[in-house]
Amino acid sequence: MRIAHILMVHKNPRQVLRLVERLNHPFFDIYIHVDNKVDILEYEFLLKIPRVKFIKSRITCNWGGWSFTNAIIQSLKEVVDYNQNYDFVNLISGQDYPIHSSEYIYEYFSKRLGKNFLHIEEKDSVWFSEALDRYEKFHFTDAKFKGKYFLQNILNLVSKKRKFPDGMEFHGGSKSSWWTISYDCAVYLTSKLHNNKELKKFFKYSWGSDEFVIASIIMNSEHGKNTTNDNLRYIEWPEDSAHPRILSIGDLNAITNSEMIFARKFDIAVDAEILDKLDKMP
Repeated sequence: MRIAHILMVHKNPRQVLRLVERLNHPFFDIYIHVDNKVDILEYEFLLKIPRVKFIKSRITCNWGGWSFTNAIIQSLKEVVDYNQNYDFVNLISGQDYPIHSSEYIYEYFSKRLGKNFLHIEEKDSVWFSEALDRYEKFHFTDAKFKGKYFLQNILNLVSKKRKFPDGMEFHGGSKSSWWTISYDCAVYLTSKLHNNKELKKFFKYSWGSDEFVIASIIMNSEHGKNTTNDNLRYIEWPEDSAHPRILSIGDLNAITNSEMIFARKFDIAVDAEILDKLDKMP
């Protein structure tokens, strides 16, 4: 059993080092996508660690933009192109951290081969009702021209609501950006999203696509039958906040009692002690 971990990174190289060291396992390979607006030289020391690779197709990621989802897709494609026949592909950020040891993680997934772990919101949830505008309207988040939001507003005033593409049902959630999927599912996603120009063109003008595009593709395929509605991440998302709360030592009991495999979000500049405690977890 072998796992490819994809790390989406944009800050704190030393924190990323801790994450990589905690994930160290002879059957884990780590692929790091360093945001293209960040100096990659700050991260090159990580390449000295066995089984660590950099994603070559680096993309400048904008918060809420298609660019971030596209970076995930490009990273996934590179992993698939290595033809290592992984059993799982696990997507985490540089501010995530394992709650358990790498051996515990290995044993956990070795007993769940063929499964996908993905968070999906119920259709009567607040997130779901507020998320429809993300694709029904045009969003120029990644555009670089002056007056883009003025044009965006005018276009949305005169245009009909956009319909979700390919007759698919909409799925996603506030915690759907991060997931663990089977290798077969990863291959399917790569083929569906990387090669379909019309699909990518539609999602290019959506907002917060990382929270629904991959979830929707999976749940509208045969892979949806093998998907558990649990992404195995402990995340605290304050009400009316655009970002998860930074976890600290005061959250230790809640994290360790959660029966999750990973937790987010951490920042060693805010609290490094919590990572010290998690390093002692079996």
